[in-house]
Amino acid sequence: MPTHFAGEPEEILALDTLIKLTRATNTLLARIAHHNTHPDLTVSQFGTLEAIYHLGTMSQTDICGKLLKSGGNTTLVIDNLEKRDLVRRRRDPNDRRVVMVELTDEGRDLIEGIFPGHVQAVTEEMAALTPEEQIQLGDLCKKLGKGVPEPSTA
Repeated sequence: MPTHFAGEPEEILALDTLIKLTRATNTLLARIAHHNTHPDLTVSQFGTLEAIYHLGTMSQTDICGKLLKSGGNTTLVIDNLEKRDLVRRRRDPNDRRVVMVELTDEGRDLIEGIFPGHVQAVTEEMAALTPEEQIQLGDLCKKLGKGVPEPSTA
């Protein structure tokens, strides 16, 4: 359903495009969730384990940035993963203000066991687009994520 906003053509186009992008994202995530690839983890918990698995030990701040979550939300997610002995926290020896998060052996085993199924589910759902369309969509998302460039003042 397009916007019902009666503004300028570029405003209507921008709103309609945002609605389509948001609906497509939400629908895709719901379809991936139906594959039930990580039934005992929330999306944020899975994302945290996956980020640490692929990127290595990270600070809580870096995890917030990777997952686009608030500090408070990330703290709660890590608290719950720590209670399940899937991650552990430790102070950065070079800067005691920084809390680093790493996988435990149990966390590594869990993410290694469930990640292939998640990859398969994402691959199946993304097959709605050709490989070329996936590349184009990725490029467009990257461009949109960078935003409108600031005009140069030179």
